[in-house]
Amino acid sequence: MKWCRIEIDGSPAFGILRNDVIAVVDRVPFDKFEYTGQIVPVTEATFMAPVQPQNFYAAGLNFRNHITWANEHFGKKFQVPTEADIGYRSPNALTGHGSDVIVPADSRGSLEFEGELVLVVGKRAKNLSEADAMSCIAGCTLGNDLSEREWQFNDRTFWRAKNTDTFKPMGPFVATGLDPMRQEVTVSVNGKEVSSYSTEHMIFSVSQYISRMSRYLTLHPGDVIWLGSDGPTMPGLKDGDVVEVSNPSIGTLRNRIVRAV
Repeated sequence: MKWCRIEIDGSPAFGILRNDVIAVVDRVPFDKFEYTGQIVPVTEATFMAPVQPQNFYAAGLNFRNHITWANEHFGKKFQVPTEADIGYRSPNALTGHGSDVIVPADSRGSLEFEGELVLVVGKRAKNLSEADAMSCIAGCTLGNDLSEREWQFNDRTFWRAKNTDTFKPMGPFVATGLDPMRQEVTVSVNGKEVSSYSTEHMIFSVSQYISRMSRYLTLHPGDVIWLGSDGPTMPGLKDGDVVEVSNPSIGTLRNRIVRAV
């Protein structure tokens, strides 16, 4: 099953993908739901981020190739983590498939993409074993972890480098029944492929992440866990660029970069 969240008459609504239409349902499809009878063609839908999470988690430095590339590109000395490491992002940075990413006028650094697989939590969870870790996951979607690198390395925190409004596109659909450790993620800019990797190369598995997180943090329905990216995050994005993050089972998350003036 593939589901999404769309805007209808100014309000959010959930729907199930059926071929080339979205069948609207009465609630988020974590559990039982009813069809409302309303149908929206995919081509006419205004997509929102699939969920508006209470908590937005992001895996840190979970691919060796990305660590190696980042050290060379930025002249840093990032180390391979000894344990699954997690960070926070602002839910206010989320935006949906098809929306514009608005880069503030005072941005002077390189804006770079990171195409990522995203887990969507479907039920409350605490103290999960690695064997049971996936029991709380409702499905997988896609995210683009956009970062303004000058702010990232000059500010004390990532408050604007990674959390500016619209800097976290997510969607278009949540797909159920996927193995998050066996997914291909591809990024294209203006139709040209610039990144492609498999999640099987994660340093720490999805189950290790969820289990460790749940020892300290209660996971809630609608929370999201972004799983990091592999390899380079270049070229830097320019005004008018169209960025696509794709997975064969989930679809393509597409957003245009717009620099404010």
